[in-house]
Amino acid sequence: MMAWIAVGSSLLAVLPAALFLRNLTLYAPPPFANHQSRPRCSVLIPARNEEATISRAVLSVLRNEKVDLEVIVLNDDSVDRTAQIVEAIAKEDERVRLGTAPPLPGGWCGKQHACYILAQLAKNPLLVFMDADVILRPDALLRMSAFMEKSGAALASGVPRQETLTFSEKLLIPLIHFVLLSYLPIFRMRASSRAAYGAGCGQLFVARADAYAACGGHSSIRSTLHDGPKLPRAFRAAGFMTDLFDATDIAQCRMYLTNGEVWRGLAKNAHEALASPRLIWLATLLLVGGQVLPLFLLLAACLPKPGSRITVTFCLLGTAAIFIPRLIVVGRFRQPFGSALLHPLGICALVAIQWFAFFRSLRGRPVAWRGRSYPIDPVR
Repeated sequence: MMAWIAVGSSLLAVLPAALFLRNLTLYAPPPFANHQSRPRCSVLIPARNEEATISRAVLSVLRNEKVDLEVIVLNDDSVDRTAQIVEAIAKEDERVRLGTAPPLPGGWCGKQHACYILAQLAKNPLLVFMDADVILRPDALLRMSAFMEKSGAALASGVPRQETLTFSEKLLIPLIHFVLLSYLPIFRMRASSRAAYGAGCGQLFVARADAYAACGGHSSIRSTLHDGPKLPRAFRAAGFMTDLFDATDIAQCRMYLTNGEVWRGLAKNAHEALASPRLIWLATLLLVGGQVLPLFLLLAACLPKPGSRITVTFCLLGTAAIFIPRLIVVGRFRQPFGSALLHPLGICALVAIQWFAFFRSLRGRPVAWRGRSYPIDPVR
């Protein structure tokens, strides 16, 4: 029995590892552009109480070269100095505009509403949605524009380099790349318009304005808190292709500032993703069975009474498949080395967050985020 469990857990580790390594060759940085004309971009930033980060975000956009751009920041009922900071920048640079969000309608998530309003204010054919804690490099807009031309996608997204300082950040935030690249076949995503293959990172999206208007954009996902996968799926449901690029070299972001924020932020989205009733059991099996169990079986097989040779062999194979992909990409995505070594612990923490969110949804407890409360549909 022990041998069969070792074989099964090894397969659950090896298959995602193989897909991860295959995806690394496909998940590439956007190309360096050689435009004959200057791309026209509207950079759209929803901002609610972002005084600590908004200046750096806006100024990083303005440093972008060889593009015609406008930067629109939507002040979404902030009670801090967000609006005043943006107004001061706008006085110095006419490319910056400050908008004011209308009252939040019922059934809308604040961010989706803000992004939808921003899109209505934009004038350019390329829309770049970015969070107020994202910082762009001076060539980011030019390279994203080049990627859109090369891929032919109507919507694309990339995961910026993630700044991590606290223990929880280092342990959990690098798993964004792991989950994305271990369980999404990018080659199939690019060959099919099926909505199920839609994926993205809510921190950074780039969209063609005509396709955005045709599919309804954020209005088609108005109630979601998890725009990362939902916006690409809305585009795909309307018949448009979406794509992914590696944003490590063109953008950076510190998503959360404290251990508590990491837990609450990841739990906020979980009930619409891995913690949904149709996925929670499968996600637990794949993550714990493939990313934790092989290591525990290997340790058990090395006790005073060693397991059979086949058990030890498959445990070693599974354990290698757990760590090798994470260690390979430490440099590629600039992730903490310790995070890769603590990968099984990070997986356990991630699964715990999913179950926390699952039980919260069963109890009908709303999600509180950015000073707003959102009801949860327990059957989602």
